[in-house]
Amino acid sequence: MSFGSLSAEAHETLAIAMNRIGGRSGSGEGGEDPRRYGTERNSAVKQIASGRFGVTPAYLASAAELQIKIAQGSKPGEGGQVPGSKVTEYIARLRHTVPGVALISPPPHHDIYSIEDLAQLIYDLKRVNPEARVAVKLVASTGVGTVASGVAKGYADTVQVSGHDGGTGASPLSSVKHSGLPWELGLIDVQRSLVANDLRGRVRLRVDGGLKSARDVVVAAALGAEEFGFGTTALVALGCAMIRQCHLNTCPVGIATQDPELRKRFAGEPDHVVRFFTFLAESLRHELARLGLRSLDELVGRWDLVRVREGAETPKGVSLDLRPLVDPGALPPGSATRWQGRRNDPPPPAAPTLDDELAAAVAAWLERGAEGVLEFDAEVDNGQRTLGARAAGLVARRYGDAGPRDGSLVATFTGAAGQSFGSFALPGMRLVLRGEAQDYVGKSLAGGELVLRPRRPGEAGVIAGNTVLYGATSGALFASGSVGERVCVRNSGAEAVVEGCGDHGCEYMTGGTVVVLGPVGRNFAAGMSGGEAFVLDDDGRFLGRLNDGSVAARRLTGDAAEARLRRLIERHASATGSTVAADLLADWPAARARFWHVLPRAAAGLGRPEPEGAGAAVRPEAA
Repeated sequence: MSFGSLSAEAHETLAIAMNRIGGRSGSGEGGEDPRRYGTERNSAVKQIASGRFGVTPAYLASAAELQIKIAQGSKPGEGGQVPGSKVTEYIARLRHTVPGVALISPPPHHDIYSIEDLAQLIYDLKRVNPEARVAVKLVASTGVGTVASGVAKGYADTVQVSGHDGGTGASPLSSVKHSGLPWELGLIDVQRSLVANDLRGRVRLRVDGGLKSARDVVVAAALGAEEFGFGTTALVALGCAMIRQCHLNTCPVGIATQDPELRKRFAGEPDHVVRFFTFLAESLRHELARLGLRSLDELVGRWDLVRVREGAETPKGVSLDLRPLVDPGALPPGSATRWQGRRNDPPPPAAPTLDDELAAAVAAWLERGAEGVLEFDAEVDNGQRTLGARAAGLVARRYGDAGPRDGSLVATFTGAAGQSFGSFALPGMRLVLRGEAQDYVGKSLAGGELVLRPRRPGEAGVIAGNTVLYGATSGALFASGSVGERVCVRNSGAEAVVEGCGDHGCEYMTGGTVVVLGPVGRNFAAGMSGGEAFVLDDDGRFLGRLNDGSVAARRLTGDAAEARLRRLIERHASATGSTVAADLLADWPAARARFWHVLPRAAAGLGRPEPEGAGAAVRPEAA
């Protein structure tokens, strides 16, 4: 349950209560106030969803568990939904977004196209915070067991199955009532698939979705779960009156609202939650005693103790025989039916990776008091993934998101880098690549500077793959070449200069400045609610590729915008030696006339476009 769907008071009270009893509260999909890190108010579980709201290195370093949200039971496929009325200045600052604009997560395919991409994100998170375990949150649906097997093979530590019941202040009522499947069905499918593929012993299995009582925990454990998530019930313990107007920002007890007057009514205390879970634990002891068991561990995966209710009917009156679902004979003998107590990490490499070598140099530099400038130089090949992430995590633990002084960490690489080059880089970190990189360059960039230039001057072509600067919050990227699809999706503060991009550039962007010195693909700036883009339109096709649902394009007007554009092109030319940038600067009066300036309609002083088809990309007054 995110801060944004809940008030600060309710969110922090839950964290305090769970930290006191040895449980874990989740940050939900969104940022968290850094003042909570390292205190009793810190959320032990930090969520990384497709929206990438507020994900920074310090946020990641403060977690005991990092949870990747693929789906949520109460609204599978829809992502988080916080209405604009709840997005105050404070929440927008922590989430790196725009006040008053609804927060709707892009679907997971914006950064996770396949199980391999998910495995890459798991690897990224284990690099930046090696002490945290990584969980993946799935939804109870047909075939979820197959996905869970891929998650385990991707080296996640925990698989979470969310059922259709429940839902927080981020869910529309239609989603809460009409989406998803019961958690029991999803849990059975996942347990069956993991055991059948001899993967169950590698991962913990967690379930949530309207759990309320000790009996729910007993059923979930018998079906295979080791961990249990409570949401709505914990809020009831804090005083939730179940008025069901969370999405309206009018919660009368100050729990699911950002209205300052309503928040004053919040009367919950950590002890209220502690007492509820103490009562739940005592009730669970009675349930276990009734079954003749001494601990919950003895119950996990005991399908032989499950009895199917006779004569059960669906709401439409159709009788179902559920016994085959929990037939113990369907599981292969000898396979583990519960977690075996070890982290699910990949086998160690035969030799330290470049990321390890850079991290070792940074660790030694930090031990010396971070004096002087640390310079690192190495050859790289595409087997080296997530370069810079481990170093960024070390720096974040020492300095937070502020990073060390400017220019204090400089790493230069030559060759073809693997995925996630420069992820999570902080202020003071500068990574230079002479060559090319694969997908996810600068993922969650947080203040660092990345420079990509060809190995030989004058070379042109694609220099980086898809999903560049996904979820970046600050920093800069200069790429002397074109990049793939979905560049700067959910960028909320970084600056970037690239020389062409594929489809869906600047999608869902909420801040920052992007300069494209070349052609763009279709659907540019879809859902963009903040920031700005400058696009060089030499072939005259840009307006047909612009998604004008939330933005407008116009020619350069005013000295300030032109100055920002020229400053970035000059920095790009200086950093990369780009001949494209040099040619533009050499004849600037002619070059400036070829740029379109793309802004959210609110920033451009325009309303929504008229419903007149594709030709409405730019109004005459905008041009």
